[in-house]
Amino acid sequence: MTAARFSRSDLFSTLTAQLGITLKPELLELAFTHRSFAYETGAKETNERLEFLGDSVLGLIVTEELYLRYPDLDESRLSPLRSGIVNMRALADIARTLELGKYIRLGKGEEVTGGRDKNSLLADALEALIGAIYLECGFATTTTVVRTLINETLESAMAKGAGLDGKTALQELVSSLGKGTLEYLVTEEGPDHDKSFTAVAMVAGEAVAQGIGKSKREAEQSAARSAYEILATLK
Repeated sequence: MTAARFSRSDLFSTLTAQLGITLKPELLELAFTHRSFAYETGAKETNERLEFLGDSVLGLIVTEELYLRYPDLDESRLSPLRSGIVNMRALADIARTLELGKYIRLGKGEEVTGGRDKNSLLADALEALIGAIYLECGFATTTTVVRTLINETLESAMAKGAGLDGKTALQELVSSLGKGTLEYLVTEEGPDHDKSFTAVAMVAGEAVAQGIGKSKREAEQSAARSAYEILATLK
């Protein structure tokens, strides 16, 4: 079933009930207005400004949560742990638990190419939603909502050892297994203002896993974590 078959008001009621908050419908519409929709319909605003705001708010909340929850971890472990939560893939997975794909207003081109399930669009929509919550409800309420949303992702990341830098952990594992050299092949696509990077973790010349991110570092870290999970089964 496509988003067009849903009543927007019913959808928004479902979402706000999930989050335990109330938000103005017009603010939610803005949070889910992708630039492709604005381009095709002539809408004056997109969710990009809310995304920009939400990204900063999310980063602060996650950083504070990690600082308070793990007082024994130093910066060298807190930073990669934060990256394991605040990255496109992780945020997209959280967005899927809220079914944000069905709320996004897309242009026809994005619609037919599966835009509702693209990691980049879902992550952006989640950040825009967080920005909207912050504007409407303030920092305290936004913190409560975000903590609930990231809790499972955070616990999963800790269980997988994401408190360690992904690339460092993979390098140590590759060395312990005597697997030879480790390198990353990185490609990029998209315009300068919206680039996407793909990194492939290569061990002894063979591709083990790939990762996608909005920066080269994020893509490499994602590839490293996936490769670590695969190679760890060989120990």
